[in-house]
Amino acid sequence: MFLAAALLGCNTSRTTGPPVTPSISTQPANQSVTVGRAATFNVAATGTAPLNYQWKKNNADISGANSPSYTTPATTAGDNGAQFVAVVSNSAGTATSNPATLTVTSTPPPPSTANVLTYHNDNARTGLNSSETILTPANVTATKFGKLFVISVDGKVDAEPLYASAVSIPNKGTPNVLIVATEHDSVYAFDADTGASLWQVSMLPPGSGETTSDDHGCSQVTPEIGVTATPVIDRSAGPHGTVYVVAMSRNGSGQYLQRLHALDLTTGAEQFGGPQAIQATFKGTVTFDPGQYKERPALLLLNGVVYTAWASHCDFNPYTGWIIGYDQNTLAQVNVLNVTPNGSEGSFWNSGAGPAADPGGNIFALQANGTFDVTMDANGFPSLGDFGNSFLKISTTNRQLAVADYFAMSNTVMESSIDQDLGSGGALVLPDMTDSTGKTRHLAVGAGKDANIYLVDRDNMGKFNATNSNGNAYQVVSGALGGEVFSAPALFNGVLYYGAVGDNLKAFPFGTARLALAPSSQSAITFQFPGATPSVSSNGATNGIVWAAENGGTAVLHAYDATNLAMELYNSNQAANGRDHFGTGNKFITPMIANGKVYVGTTNGVGVFGLF
Repeated sequence: MFLAAALLGCNTSRTTGPPVTPSISTQPANQSVTVGRAATFNVAATGTAPLNYQWKKNNADISGANSPSYTTPATTAGDNGAQFVAVVSNSAGTATSNPATLTVTSTPPPPSTANVLTYHNDNARTGLNSSETILTPANVTATKFGKLFVISVDGKVDAEPLYASAVSIPNKGTPNVLIVATEHDSVYAFDADTGASLWQVSMLPPGSGETTSDDHGCSQVTPEIGVTATPVIDRSAGPHGTVYVVAMSRNGSGQYLQRLHALDLTTGAEQFGGPQAIQATFKGTVTFDPGQYKERPALLLLNGVVYTAWASHCDFNPYTGWIIGYDQNTLAQVNVLNVTPNGSEGSFWNSGAGPAADPGGNIFALQANGTFDVTMDANGFPSLGDFGNSFLKISTTNRQLAVADYFAMSNTVMESSIDQDLGSGGALVLPDMTDSTGKTRHLAVGAGKDANIYLVDRDNMGKFNATNSNGNAYQVVSGALGGEVFSAPALFNGVLYYGAVGDNLKAFPFGTARLALAPSSQSAITFQFPGATPSVSSNGATNGIVWAAENGGTAVLHAYDATNLAMELYNSNQAANGRDHFGTGNKFITPMIANGKVYVGTTNGVGVFGLF
């Protein structure tokens, strides 16, 4: 009986049904490259596993081409017109894809002039690429647009990917280059159009035994603590252009280290004698402890200085508010500012957004909860120099950092006490606007956890007024956002776009240098934590598209008509069978658009979208 039962149970467990013959779900697409460039073909199939792949070129098997993706060697003129198919097989049968044709041209097309070299496109942090001539509201649809491929990397991509067009890479031609940094302390350069690897370097010194593991046990940046902040690129620095990166690590003794790296854009090699260890003191009284800080805000390159701004690592005291600048050509430290030197906290988080800068060389940044001195000096500044939970204007005259002006809410101390600060959001410097009296206004905007939008006059920010509920802000828009702001806004054609937590993506138009008190349009869906940092693509003042990434177990890329956010053009959940799914959502991710493609970071790669 026991033997029979056992045999019966064994036979029953093997009854799984007949195997399913393979079926091609995504056909390989035609590719066009110039002589010397590689081409990549991709196929997707369904059917009973295991599935076996064999790529063929002109009906002949390609040796070793046995995966869903195939990248050719460097092409020659003789490859023009070659056809590629994928044969997928299993125990039940085979399926052959449609042929994809390779076009090889001898003359490269005019190089793309699009560059995204810093967080949110420019130092004003507008989030606008106004040179996008390929993507339009007419062709960004699920039938014409979607996921092209996913680039895999070795850790979380918390930094926004960056893009440099037509870079001369040794033995690789002049590809458009995508720079990706990870929390595993790696920096990659990929061909932005094919996903092919160009170079990869580690920010960990060889043989040092350093690691990106963390012993603080917090969930803010986890499980690794490598490169968190968006780098910045200067194409004129060094012999071939330079990528500036801040990387964190921990050595075998448990000591944390922070370093500024300057990497050759074409090879990844260290430049200018780097890396530079980040250490600082302020007025001989406050010392920067690398283990207490995290470079969360994006780097800012301004007038030859790379500025770093610091959040707390895991929000563990003691910490204060630091901005530290380094010469971009020598990596020597040139200036240091602490904005809570006689208090505590007051750091810069900004949900990954970088400090903004205006044409006059002033830095604008939103500061987190911390000590604010309510006793003022004769100039209306906090008497001990503690500016916690303020909107700061920082001058860089003669390469010296100093708070030149500021705005603080009348209830700033109370907001700090309940962790309801400005520092969760990013600042944006607005273009000149003319008010109703004909006066030119120089404004900046920011929002944080109290869900108010604050506009400040950059020429007179308002300082602190304990008796005025709005302080002395130029304008406060309250009640229009439905949640806290853990993101940065974007700007296009005089319209400001905000994506607060648990709120719809909203559009607020400007008129006579004032912001509308209610949105002119909004998305149908709401975005859960951390909301969304929108980016905008356009061709000048036309074809505006607002892009936003939705966090979650399955990340979702959304595209909206910039003139009416109720008109969703596309999202990556629309196509059947998860065709455009590209990975797990990651907080604070900012879509980057360049040369007809959209790049979105995930927990282990970058999703690349474009026209089929």
